[in-house]
Amino acid sequence: MYLMVFLNVIIHGCQVGSRVVMALFAIKLGASPFAIGLMVALYSIPPLCFGVYAGRVTDRYGVRGPMILGAVLCGAGMLLPYCWPSIPGLFCSAVTIGFSFMFYTVAVQNLTGAWGPREQRAQNFSTLSLGYSISGLCGPVFAGYAIEYAGHQTAYLCFAISTLIPLLTLLLYRPLREFEPPQAAPSSGNALELLRQPELRKVLINSALVVSGWDLYMFYLPIYGDSIGLPASRIGTILGTFAAATFVMRFSLPYLTKRFPARNVLSVSMFAGAALFTAFPFVSDIWMLSALSFGIGLALGCGQPITLLMSFNRSPEGRSGEVTGIRFALNHFMHSAVPVTAGALASVLGLAPVFIINAGILAYSGHLTRTVRATVQAAPPAAPPAG
Repeated sequence: MYLMVFLNVIIHGCQVGSRVVMALFAIKLGASPFAIGLMVALYSIPPLCFGVYAGRVTDRYGVRGPMILGAVLCGAGMLLPYCWPSIPGLFCSAVTIGFSFMFYTVAVQNLTGAWGPREQRAQNFSTLSLGYSISGLCGPVFAGYAIEYAGHQTAYLCFAISTLIPLLTLLLYRPLREFEPPQAAPSSGNALELLRQPELRKVLINSALVVSGWDLYMFYLPIYGDSIGLPASRIGTILGTFAAATFVMRFSLPYLTKRFPARNVLSVSMFAGAALFTAFPFVSDIWMLSALSFGIGLALGCGQPITLLMSFNRSPEGRSGEVTGIRFALNHFMHSAVPVTAGALASVLGLAPVFIINAGILAYSGHLTRTVRATVQAAPPAAPPAG
């Protein structure tokens, strides 16, 4: 399992790092802000439009094939701007990387839930989320240094070469070749059928609400900090405390979920996050803002691993990949819609009401989580010993 998380750190690090390289390379090539915005949006279009399809492919054919395809497409997407250093090349690269991340992520999340006994599932998802935190930090940092010392094209080339590590591992690693999660029957129904299941629908909505809270915070904290006269370094420090708190929460999550039901941990966290968001617009002291940011990071840090766990536990047998694809598509819809909606709200209502609205979103998420019933599901097939 740790090996799979390490490979995911590489792929996800390439994906988030490429956003930095893409934006800076596009500026150097003379692209307009609108064109750069379109490039960023193209990362989310494939998951939004084809996330469910990627999940069905994972259910039908297993996880190894989609992961290999994702690694190949990621490497190809990185090579495009190196071989074709132009604005059209960056557009094509963004679409290709979007497809690669979709196939790889849906497959690796499905694999994480099916790997090992049921009791280990919470720890698996927590470990995977820790990997996302690491790659989310390392990818942009590596991109920045690579650009500064070697240039934009070489940065893309370095990312492309790094994808060979997961690709070769997936091709040669025997335990993964031998492991197959439950596969879907030929007539499994459609995605709407899954959304008609009340408990699963609640979990998927909850996942989207958590994403909304996260995106609104990351979108508005810099704007709020600037509005009260904080320098960029202080704003970065506040965001750093948030990132540190998410890491602490995800590291602690296996211990919490062993002691308390996962849905209770998520519910309490969302209510706590709502309370902290309510206080945020009334605070301007840097230390108090950092403390609030750390608390919000603790609250939101458990969102991804727990909603992954809850959605997997409530997936019909052989359709966990499709459920993961639906969740992935809904989350990317929120990634696209939240900044636009929030910007419109702020222009009409100002900044403070947006934080209160976000508090209401998290409070509703906490309430919705409390209504989700416990589920008992047969353990997945035992995985071979992790390498």
